[in-house]
Amino acid sequence: MLLLGLTGGIGSGKSTVSGLLSRRGAVVIDADRITREVQAPGGAAYQGIVDRFGSGILAVDGAIDRPALAKIVFNDADALRELNALTHPHVGQVMSERMAAEAETDHVVVLDIPLLVESSRSHPGMAGVIVVDAPEEVAVARLVEHRGMAPADARARIAAQASRDDRLARADFVVDNSGSMDQLAADVDRCWAWIQGLAAAAPAVPQNRD
Repeated sequence: MLLLGLTGGIGSGKSTVSGLLSRRGAVVIDADRITREVQAPGGAAYQGIVDRFGSGILAVDGAIDRPALAKIVFNDADALRELNALTHPHVGQVMSERMAAEAETDHVVVLDIPLLVESSRSHPGMAGVIVVDAPEEVAVARLVEHRGMAPADARARIAAQASRDDRLARADFVVDNSGSMDQLAADVDRCWAWIQGLAAAAPAVPQNRD
């Protein structure tokens, strides 16, 4: 496999880019999606989170109310550390299992990790890191429109993450998502061509012989 990281700040449109890469043939391993899986009722992290934060974080159907939980941990560093300790080991295990399933293939595997820069979560086998970039005001406008955030709350969420400069410094390829969907699709096409160049230069996957 050819392993790549994908990251971007809140409101950057990273999930849209992830979907576009998937449509072009990438196998996407999405850390956020796996987090939702392990935090769902019956998931590996669910009971520990409920035991720690109480039934007040539960929706009527018994699922964890993620916005309610986020509100608790956003301004409480200790609570956030505890939540991460309850969740991240399970997420890491699932991601490792899914990477292992692709290890002997010639697939392009993209690890979609929102906080890749902040947490320094990377993999020694990564061939590169793709950063989805958008100016802060564009990201704020998206968060207000699509998530119903107040502008001040959106800016606070952005400020709590790695800076735009720090994220760009980590990038091997930058996808510009400051314009239209057509412009984004064209930039993802350029990214995919770059990925294909990396794949062509990578050592061939040995074939098992019976």
